[in-house]
Amino acid sequence: MIVIDYQSRTPIYEQIVLEIERYVVLGIYKPKQQIESIRELATSLGINPNTVKKAYDELERRGTITTISTKGTFIAENTNKLLKNKVEDKIKLIKDEIKELEKLGVSKEEILEKIVKS
Repeated sequence: MIVIDYQSRTPIYEQIVLEIERYVVLGIYKPKQQIESIRELATSLGINPNTVKKAYDELERRGTITTISTKGTFIAENTNKLLKNKVEDKIKLIKDEIKELEKLGVSKEEILEKIVKS
């Protein structure tokens, strides 16, 4: 079940995208598995169907889902690419943060030491 935080500053459609991608990465949604229709998901979340459509359009653009006319919406077959891209994106963010810390005079050794201690 997709969980939406209505108090979050993150738009609802984006939360749906992130939740579905997270479920794919965790293996909760499997390749070729059918997911809820736009109308079903909108009803279960109590939101406008246009919001879900926007999320599904983004997921389709990213290659996470495919929609087959009259059959439904399914998780795409090649979701390994999604996992790889997610990991690469997170690593890039970490590297960017490390560069910022280095600009502030913190050495890589200090950063690693603090991370390991946490």
